[in-house]
Amino acid sequence: MTDIWTVVGIALSAATLAAGAAVLALRYWPSSKGQSDTSASTEASKELQRRIERVRSIQQEVEATRKTAEEQQANLEQRLLEIAGMTKEEARAELTTELKESSQEYLEELRHDLLDIPETQIEARARAVLLAAMQRVGSTPMSEETSTTVALPNDEMKGRLIGREGRNIRSFESVTGVSLLIDETPDTVLLSAFDPVRREIARVTLEALIKDGRIHPASIEEKHQEALAEMDKAVISLGEEAIRKLRLTSVHPEVVTLLGKLHFRHSFSQNTLDHSVEVAFLCSLLASEIGFDPVLAKRAGLFHDLGKAISHEFEGSHASAAAKILRHHGEPVEVVNAVAASHEEVDAESPYAGLVMLADSISAARPGARADSTEGYIQRVRSLENLARSFEGVKDCYALQAGREIRIIVDPENVPDDQAKRLALQIRHRIENELQYPSTIKVTVIRETRFSETAK
Repeated sequence: MTDIWTVVGIALSAATLAAGAAVLALRYWPSSKGQSDTSASTEASKELQRRIERVRSIQQEVEATRKTAEEQQANLEQRLLEIAGMTKEEARAELTTELKESSQEYLEELRHDLLDIPETQIEARARAVLLAAMQRVGSTPMSEETSTTVALPNDEMKGRLIGREGRNIRSFESVTGVSLLIDETPDTVLLSAFDPVRREIARVTLEALIKDGRIHPASIEEKHQEALAEMDKAVISLGEEAIRKLRLTSVHPEVVTLLGKLHFRHSFSQNTLDHSVEVAFLCSLLASEIGFDPVLAKRAGLFHDLGKAISHEFEGSHASAAAKILRHHGEPVEVVNAVAASHEEVDAESPYAGLVMLADSISAARPGARADSTEGYIQRVRSLENLARSFEGVKDCYALQAGREIRIIVDPENVPDDQAKRLALQIRHRIENELQYPSTIKVTVIRETRFSETAK
């Protein structure tokens, strides 16, 4: 078959050259008088005619050869299909399947060369960047308590706080919006309210009343107004202190006030303002390591929990509410999107959203950052192990490193190597979709086969 098509190609090339020569001869053949005589012209015309006839003959031979080759190719294909006992489509599908199977091993080696090695290098680089950022942030563990107690000089003060027929305690709760709990505990009272800022104002008011000694409805209202003014100054001072610590500029006064209010809010005993400052530092360091703007990253990290200080008048989650406030006060688009996307409620439009989420996880997951009960820890570890055991072929599993790693041992007879890899991916997806965890969880599937004999 190859020889036939070679002959056809050579013949076509020869015919093309001959035809070109004939055309050139006709175009540029001298015909004017004085350049040649009549006999020479006649001889040349005959020679040209012979060449034209020869070219036509070659073209006919080439055309005949081409038709013969096509007929032979069709006959050969039909013969092969008859021998194989299948149609042309079936033969094409069979050939495609064989090619896929034969190239599978090569593709696996190629994937290993192109993907696995770069992934290892990327992971090493990512760890180096994270370590460099975390080691430069020296934060102390959080230990603040969310309950507010006020010490009393003596038990007599409890009676004065209650007042005749309870008028003082009713007036205090009405003015401050905070419940004053007086029990059998000596020399202490408890302030209870969901709003931490309101609870702090009530604490300042109560301490001022105890110091003054005069407790009646008028003095309660007076001390409360003084505490409000003092709280406004303290909130602004706390917000400005956080901004100075981070060396930021051009922050709107309303945003400064909201930052100050974060000081009185806690998440699992972690002070929210201190957490925000820590996230800002981490974002800045990470951005510097990978070549992004550290100032934008710092602003996004500082403002990511700003919505927790916003009142209920703003609808939506705290992330979306904070994004609206920041957009209204002219913060950069990257900062607004990073804050809105910090809890994956909207799509991230820049790398700064990923930096904020990463820094937030690091700050929350570091040792001593947040209080965690023993029951909650045990429940989280059990949920992780039970999820892994729910997969077919799993013999046993162990949660390690405080639930940050899960090792799954599978039955080698029921789970081959390729299925073990898919199992690790499936468990990872289930963990991401069904469990709540502070940082990352490493999934390791172990498949081991042992053969042993005893010589006697």
